[in-house]
Amino acid sequence: MDTLKNIEVPSGKKLASGKVREIFAAGQEHLLIVTTDRISAFDVILPDPIPAKGHVLNLLSLFWFEKGSSIIKNHVVTFDVNAYPEPFKGDTRLHGRSMLVKKTRPLPVECIVRGYLSGSGWKEFLNLGSVSGITLPATLKESDRLPEPIFTPSTKAEIGEHDLNIDMKTAGDLVGQDLIEKVKNVSLSIYSMAAAHALEKGIIIADTKFEFGLMDGELIWIDEALTPDSSRFWPLNAYKPGGAQPSFDKQFVRDYLEMLEWNKTAPGPNLPQDIIQKTSQKYIAAYEQLTGKKFV
Repeated sequence: MDTLKNIEVPSGKKLASGKVREIFAAGQEHLLIVTTDRISAFDVILPDPIPAKGHVLNLLSLFWFEKGSSIIKNHVVTFDVNAYPEPFKGDTRLHGRSMLVKKTRPLPVECIVRGYLSGSGWKEFLNLGSVSGITLPATLKESDRLPEPIFTPSTKAEIGEHDLNIDMKTAGDLVGQDLIEKVKNVSLSIYSMAAAHALEKGIIIADTKFEFGLMDGELIWIDEALTPDSSRFWPLNAYKPGGAQPSFDKQFVRDYLEMLEWNKTAPGPNLPQDIIQKTSQKYIAAYEQLTGKKFV
């Protein structure tokens, strides 16, 4: 399968280039988001793209946006390339890996929900006995299911920097206390819906990251939705608390990189071909298992 690491559209104005997504202006009220096959780890973009990754992230986001539409509105207008405005209309490179979205004012916080204790949450718990100011039972082990899902916001870091976990008060100082309470409730509702669906499909969503924006004062779900990049997906049949878990997400790549003598700053190391292929297969497997559809 061909990969897409970067994209330019003749006469198209690129507004931003993130770790994975390219954002173009598409008129006064819309943006075009293109999901590349780039992969980042430890906030560094790695040199090797992952086949099928961009399509999986985009199509899985569309699946979850639709599934969560009864909870909150999302920013998707269309993902039909033939319905895009010029100069994007009919561009076959965009098929399956892009969406036309409403322009919003993004909130300056990452909205993380954790149902299980892992990753930076586990490290913070070991040091403090809490995550984002939320005290947790001292008996919890790594990867344990939490008594109930918790909302743990973080800062939004620039590329090459690290997000920092913050408490509700600090998040409220950034966006307003009433708004962060609403964001918390919506985030927990989406997570509960998605986690229940995934569990039926044999996947544990250990944690996930949401982003929201404001449009005419209304809260809108934006960016990506419950993908292997923004979530930890664990196979239910292999779940065993007390250590790290096998995963469908890019934790597989992180685990490989942890074995290298790399200082986690740019430039990132090249990935071996078998790691690239296994990562691609994990992304595709997550899509197929969660949606019940064959990845084409």
